[in-house]
Amino acid sequence: MAKNLVIVESPAKAKTIGKFLGRSYKVLASVGHVRDLPKSKLGIDIENNYEPKYINIRGKGPVINDLKKEAKKADKIYLATDPDREGEAIAWHLAHILDIDIDERIRVEFNEITKETIKKGIKSPRKLNQDLIDAQQARRILDRLVGYKISPLLWKKIKKGLSAGRVQSVACKLICDREDEINNFNPEEYWSLNVLLNKDNDEFEASFIGTYINKKEEKVNLKTKEEVDKIIDNLNKDKFIIDDIKKGVRRRNPYTPYTTSTMQQDASKKLGFTTKKTMIVAQQLYEGIDIKDEGTVGLITYMRTDSTRVSRESIDAAKEYILNNYGEEYFNGGKDYSKNKKNSQDAHEAIRPTSVSRNPKEIESSLTKDQYRLYKMIWDRFVGSQMAPAKYDTLIVNILNYEYLFRATGSILVFPGFLKVYSSFDEEEKDKKLPNLSEGDILNLIEILPKQHFTQPPSRYSESSLIKAMEDLGIGRPSTYAPTISTILARDYVFLEKKLFYPTELGILVNDLLKEYFNSIVNEVFTAELEDKLDEIAEGELEWQNVVDDFYVDFKDLLSKAEEEIDKIEIQDEVTDEICEKCGRNMVIKLGRYGKFLACPGYPECKNTKPLLDKINVKCLACGSGDVVKRRSKKGRVFYGCTNYPECEFVSWNEPVAEKCPECGEYMVIKKSKKGNSITCSNRECGYSITK
Repeated sequence: MAKNLVIVESPAKAKTIGKFLGRSYKVLASVGHVRDLPKSKLGIDIENNYEPKYINIRGKGPVINDLKKEAKKADKIYLATDPDREGEAIAWHLAHILDIDIDERIRVEFNEITKETIKKGIKSPRKLNQDLIDAQQARRILDRLVGYKISPLLWKKIKKGLSAGRVQSVACKLICDREDEINNFNPEEYWSLNVLLNKDNDEFEASFIGTYINKKEEKVNLKTKEEVDKIIDNLNKDKFIIDDIKKGVRRRNPYTPYTTSTMQQDASKKLGFTTKKTMIVAQQLYEGIDIKDEGTVGLITYMRTDSTRVSRESIDAAKEYILNNYGEEYFNGGKDYSKNKKNSQDAHEAIRPTSVSRNPKEIESSLTKDQYRLYKMIWDRFVGSQMAPAKYDTLIVNILNYEYLFRATGSILVFPGFLKVYSSFDEEEKDKKLPNLSEGDILNLIEILPKQHFTQPPSRYSESSLIKAMEDLGIGRPSTYAPTISTILARDYVFLEKKLFYPTELGILVNDLLKEYFNSIVNEVFTAELEDKLDEIAEGELEWQNVVDDFYVDFKDLLSKAEEEIDKIEIQDEVTDEICEKCGRNMVIKLGRYGKFLACPGYPECKNTKPLLDKINVKCLACGSGDVVKRRSKKGRVFYGCTNYPECEFVSWNEPVAEKCPECGEYMVIKKSKKGNSITCSNRECGYSITK
């Protein structure tokens, strides 16, 4: 009979740890939180120093009963929930439910789920960290106060089902503010001026820099065509002379190991994962995978961290791997990447493989496709972080035409270093070679290449760039990025199109209201400052009740003012040209649980509804009478079909165009690739294609 009880959060984690500890231990899962504030009411006694009123979570009765039953049998209980504030709070709640003395050494942490780490952790239990618990309590109470006080106001003044939050509302504000920047952007004209030159039949380009008079370089920004034409008129095509050549060496340093946010950013860019998907797959890798010939083992360290630090043991393991597989010149001497960065939860390591000896390729057969791709990305990043910088030979060539200065640059990779293993998705460099050049060489002009440009508005946020912005601003923490994005999408405050965030009319409306009446609370600076205070609570430097009280005093006044001044806001439905066949009214667009749909404005007298068809202005090429519309499969994949379905069964995964193939007569579709778009025949045997 087991004499020791270990409680973790996840059944998968329990299964893995149970295999390591043996028969004298019983490992059970709490399946997440067991206690929380009630959903039906605020659950905070504001008049009694913000005392929270926790209750057992509905539906958790059987789990709690099982835990209590096993706890009574056990000689020793260990609370091994996740190694962060959330996990510390869950352990604290478990201690209260199971009537465990919180002054006992009952808390164990596992930063990675390996046999050595598990056994080491069990041998070194500690007391619960009340400071971490207080920090989590403060966060929960602050979020509850904002959510349960502002959300009913939104329900009353706008419509039911809306919500506000300390972090979610700021994330929504960032997206709305960016849309305002884009809409208000005024492009400015500017020009570039390149010349295509030739030396011994080797062509290369040089860019206009400015003037070079009395050995003094002065940069010139070209703003108009007239400025460019003046320079072109003054150029002598036979006078492009090399004035100076500078050779150099450039080093490109490896990247730090992953934090939660950098992992999410890379997974979005490299793998096309959503933040939610990234965290689900990372959780699987952390909790344990059944590896062929090895058994179940956690493959990565804990995946919620903002630390870049790695252990000496992992550095030594990486060193051995790099020396054996690449050679001594590829090892960087070992970097732990520790920082004394404020707000960094440096108690935990960066996200890294638990063992570099588990090469992704060697264990691929034991992993799903998604697990393999994410594990490989994490493995590559960590091993790369312990490798030497990449080295480039560089060449800077200054070319004069009278007083006008042009410049050509070249770069050749001479030592790949960490690039052998890892390269950033958006920073991959290709060699740029220049011909053999010498000072005094006269170059042949092939072509003058003026080009007009316009300044571009800032880009809309993608999931990865939004996370980076939130991290840079100090909004939220590693555990909050994914749920924050999920929430603002679920509330229909924003939507994703081609992986970019757009605010909805509803999102703009809610954001404008919150900015007007709660601007001092729902903004980037305040939210970041509050995150700092939560960190100070965790460090034992502030009392959580004082932080909550400082917040609530001002918040209460703002809430009262908003209640008095905000009138009921009517959301106007968008009227369409679609006529209700039952009563003849123009149908309107409504937003429902599953997206937009058409409804008759005569409700409840007329209850007619129909799907909102996303037409692409192309007639069906199969039946000729229907329109091609964009639809989504049950799994969310976009496809194209006919409005006459099911009578017409036309379907295409690629967007059709309103023209037929000149070769075989089949319909044409838009094919998208990294190299650009093309219009291609849908008949694979034909193969006709033109660049769009």
